[in-house]
Amino acid sequence: MSGAEPARRTVGAVFWVSLAVSLLFVAWGVAAPERQMAVMSTALDRITTGFGWVYLLLPLLLLAFLGVLACSRFGRIRLGSDDDRPEFATHTWIAMILCAVMGIGLVSYGIAEPVSHFQHPPHGLAEPGTPKAAVVALQYSFYDWGLHAWAIFAVFGLALGYSMYRRKRPGLVSALFRPLLGRRADGPAGQAIDVFTVFATLFGTTTSLGLGALQIDNGLNRLLGTPTGTTSQVVIVIAVTALFSLSAASGVQRGIRYTSEVNLSVASLLFAFVLLVGPTAFLVSLFLESLGTYANEFLLMSLRGPAFGDIGWLQGWTYFMMAWWVSWGAFVGVFLARISRGRTIRQFVLVVLGMPSLAFFTWFSVFGGAAIELDMNHGTDIAGATAADLNSAFFATLAEFPLPALTAALVVVLAVLFFISGADANTYVLGMLTSRGAIRPRTPVLLLWGAMTGALAVILLLAGGLEALQQTVIVASAPFLVVIVGVVACFWRDLRTDPAAAPAEAPAPGRTEPTAAERSEQT
Repeated sequence: MSGAEPARRTVGAVFWVSLAVSLLFVAWGVAAPERQMAVMSTALDRITTGFGWVYLLLPLLLLAFLGVLACSRFGRIRLGSDDDRPEFATHTWIAMILCAVMGIGLVSYGIAEPVSHFQHPPHGLAEPGTPKAAVVALQYSFYDWGLHAWAIFAVFGLALGYSMYRRKRPGLVSALFRPLLGRRADGPAGQAIDVFTVFATLFGTTTSLGLGALQIDNGLNRLLGTPTGTTSQVVIVIAVTALFSLSAASGVQRGIRYTSEVNLSVASLLFAFVLLVGPTAFLVSLFLESLGTYANEFLLMSLRGPAFGDIGWLQGWTYFMMAWWVSWGAFVGVFLARISRGRTIRQFVLVVLGMPSLAFFTWFSVFGGAAIELDMNHGTDIAGATAADLNSAFFATLAEFPLPALTAALVVVLAVLFFISGADANTYVLGMLTSRGAIRPRTPVLLLWGAMTGALAVILLLAGGLEALQQTVIVASAPFLVVIVGVVACFWRDLRTDPAAAPAEAPAPGRTEPTAAERSEQT
């Protein structure tokens, strides 16, 4: 560790302001939970009716930006010096991306979203319960969890990785604004950006914790007959908060890395079981047709808003999902940057956009498709059970397969591990953001943010459960939309001045092209 690192590990104004704002929100939730939710609901309506279109347009523009970077001369730039090479093996890198970022969503929504859309097709695009509804259901699940989400994450990850490892700046979102703000990026303006970042990140992950608690609560009830409800969910949050805080304190190399690899193994086992035991030919066919429809209607689907109604559906699904990804942008970006040193921009874009999207598409097709096939052809009512309780979808589906107790136990284990790996990555990032960008935040800071995340999850569960979580994440993400636009503008300015991105000149006769190391020395 460099001599400068211990100095940067100290906390500053961003830590204290972020902590104070978070504590005020907790106190408000304890003192007046109904008033808090009423204010959140009003803010939600104003944001989604007035600016909901931004949540549709921005991810699409970010995708276009990333495509330009990957296909242009900028794609050969490394996140680091020209001689840097990746810290993690590619399979470990991909496992950490998949599991530490959005893993709990695979359990919470892997069946619940497709089967919900199957029963109530978005925008009236199909008759409920029909084969067309099945395709539309997966098409819109792909939309919510695929390229659009990962475009937001990839932009932050690229900008932060480039800033940290190539420009040698602190791991702070405010540091990305130096090309635009100059020295003011290190003053009050930059600190305000970092506070917005912490606040959005905190509530984005709090939503995941709440969803994880709901899923584990339902699973334990089915397995062990434990009572369900808010009390059980609070106990689960407290217990898992202790686990992920300790895991985060052990660092990326140990806790986060190992839990991610175990997650991927358990998820792969469950995936293979349902694919092979279930209606394999139907699932493959449904996947291919849904993927084709997704690609064919990509632009129309990406920009379809509430001009003819459906504002309630958008608030519950598309707006919520996109706001969730926006609020996770900095958290995922910092984490992706931390594990991606030495990767080229082209490699980063292709893997971060492609691999998780493909993994999520196949996961939703196998599990969501299995539930849809059961309802269509075998007289089950998984869609009805999901409408009554979103968290019952996975267990209701597995109950129709062999070894239901064993597979349900695997789902609970998977939910707990995803819960831990995602939350401890978030705790690490919050510690980094509030410790002047330190790569190794101090343990007390990590433990404090772990406790704060758990406390907020408890407050929102007590206030209104899933609805409260959805409302809060949309409201908390809104100011961060402006930050994303600023990040793209500053990153582009940085790239245009990078010597490695200069157009290649044809070598003179008798001369050979200089190596990357020689070009680095020359610059």
